[in-house]
Amino acid sequence: MSAAAEVRTRVQVPLRFAGGVTATADVFTFQGLVDAREHLLLGLGDWEGALQRAQEGGEPPLVRPHSECLTGDVLGSERCDCGPQLREAVERISAAGGFLLYLRQEGRGIGLYAKLDAYALQDQGLDTYAANRALGRGEDERDYEAAAQMLGALGATRIRLLSNNPDKALQLEAFGIEVAEHVPTAVHLSANNVRYLKAKRDHTFHTLDLAAAGDVEVDSA
Repeated sequence: MSAAAEVRTRVQVPLRFAGGVTATADVFTFQGLVDAREHLLLGLGDWEGALQRAQEGGEPPLVRPHSECLTGDVLGSERCDCGPQLREAVERISAAGGFLLYLRQEGRGIGLYAKLDAYALQDQGLDTYAANRALGRGEDERDYEAAAQMLGALGATRIRLLSNNPDKALQLEAFGIEVAEHVPTAVHLSANNVRYLKAKRDHTFHTLDLAAAGDVEVDSA
């Protein structure tokens, strides 16, 4: 179980994304997070009702831990699927009631400049994980203890996890968050990110059915 964190600020923010996706979020900041980073928790839809239902033994809130991706979330890069996943998460969580955790872990935790260095290595043929290793970094340096602290501060200790990444569930459960259900995101496949998604499917066992996702050519190797 992680050490307790406390809410320091709550403010309401109207959101608008590409494609006409809109929502209103209760944005929370925290003190006492284990890594001292400025992570955010966005309460979307009837998140308070979702918490109440969970406490009464009903369906828990839908939660997505989303790692910051400047290139995908802000600039619309098609080298990854982060931007579309962020918009999808806002829509689905707003409908169900729950939380989006926006985690300051750019480039699987290696930072923005190092991520772009890794892109250069990927252009020479390395996959996304091998590129990180070639830079002397871990394949995935993200840690979800702060995410567990944020959820705990809101009383969300039992959740439905919106993610294709099995490591998120393993880490959150190790830090005291019960994952009652695994809810996969859609597969946001394009010609520009197919190698990236294949690496996630094959190397870290993300639940991605690429063959069923569209008309982009995907082999099974």
